Amino acid sequence: MLKRYIGSKEFYKMVMAVAVPIMIQNFITNFVGMLDNIMVGQVGTAQMSGVSIVNNILFIFYLCIFGATSGAGIFTAQFFGAGNSDGVRHTVRYKNYISLGIVVIGTVLLALFGSVFIGLFLTGEDAAGEAHLYLSYGESYLSVMLWGMLPFALSNVYSSTMRECGETVVPMAAGIAAVAVNLFFNWVLIFGNLGAPEMGIVGAAVATVISRFVELAICVVYCHTHAKRFHFVQGLYTSFAIPKELFGKITFKSLPLLANEALWSVGITTLSLCYSFKGLNVVPAINISNTITNTMMVSLLAMGNAVGIIIGQRLGAGRPADEVVDYVRKLMAFTVSFTLIFSVLQVVISGFFPELYNTTEDVKHLASMFIIVAAVSLPARAFTNASYFTLRAGGKTLVTFLFDSCFVWVVLVPLAFCLCSFTALNIVIIYAVVEGMEFIKCLLGYYMLRGRKWINRIVV
Repeated sequence: MLKRYIGSKEFYKMVMAVAVPIMIQNFITNFVGMLDNIMVGQVGTAQMSGVSIVNNILFIFYLCIFGATSGAGIFTAQFFGAGNSDGVRHTVRYKNYISLGIVVIGTVLLALFGSVFIGLFLTGEDAAGEAHLYLSYGESYLSVMLWGMLPFALSNVYSSTMRECGETVVPMAAGIAAVAVNLFFNWVLIFGNLGAPEMGIVGAAVATVISRFVELAICVVYCHTHAKRFHFVQGLYTSFAIPKELFGKITFKSLPLLANEALWSVGITTLSLCYSFKGLNVVPAINISNTITNTMMVSLLAMGNAVGIIIGQRLGAGRPADEVVDYVRKLMAFTVSFTLIFSVLQVVISGFFPELYNTTEDVKHLASMFIIVAAVSLPARAFTNASYFTLRAGGKTLVTFLFDSCFVWVVLVPLAFCLCSFTALNIVIIYAVVEGMEFIKCLLGYYMLRGRKWINRIVV
């Protein structure tokens, strides 16, 4: 029975060839992000909380970009699997259009209403005393971070396309270079080293923006200087036309993904907002917990991307349904098993990681509890994440919308709101109850994958 879930050496070599570069890039990005967070945390609790609130808001924008390009990415992977370079080229143009549109909308909204969005998180019972500090630091950080939205969007277009075409090392290298630049300028600008002014959290924002331009430059230059390898760049900007029929198909598949990522990210941000009802101490504690959890989640995120790429390419190449299902079964088992390692590691370090921050003992204790709860739910997240990418690879974007964002808004947000608003339960218990719903979602994922209606070849 177990043999059905275990692949050959060649199978795992193929999977890791795709997943490891993504995993390394994500790990380095999150690890440096963790160091960045710790550096900001050394400045003070109010500064860290202001940055955390802004990053929660920007998280919505980042996920919208991801969702908008993911719909076209389904076609990219299948066009590449079918050997259709023209098709890949058209999908890249589509990604550029939709990304630029989101950048314009996001920049205008955040420039005009950024203070209002930040203020939504400052509603806890003990918010009156320090709310103005949180708001001031958040506004300063956001004003600089807006300049990084365009390079983030365009680098996502190039790096995602390269991954969908089977090239994962170059995006990894670009990401490593970017985080190295970010870490260096954090050290220089936050604390005023090497004769630079001591800019605090504004320096952290400047460092992030610089790193994003570096990542974009590497991806663009490499792609366009290796046109024989990346055929899609040949004539990419000599025409901006996309066949009407293909544009309609991509839009039909993309809109549910865009709506899903937008609603999901807003939902997750709303969860943080609900948690903040229990006091301002919850905001920095959740921030500390998310910092280490995001670093540990590199395994399931990388494997999710690998599942989408591998299954998408096989569907595009017209491989038999039995082979595709067999790949999915083994990929899911490997993803969950691999994530268990990171789950145990997160529990082990939960006690001392919060000690790296210059904050109160109450915040440190809450953060430690949140870290343990999040660690327990990691394997469940691995299964649901792999389920999401599998369904998406088969073009079932409406199903992924129901599976992902609808679950957040129908189950998680109402549950968190009611528990935080109408009960006297401790915030750790509330957090554990909400996180535990991920195991319920596993049952939904299993049910949707059990049939084969998600297996679709959407390109010719």
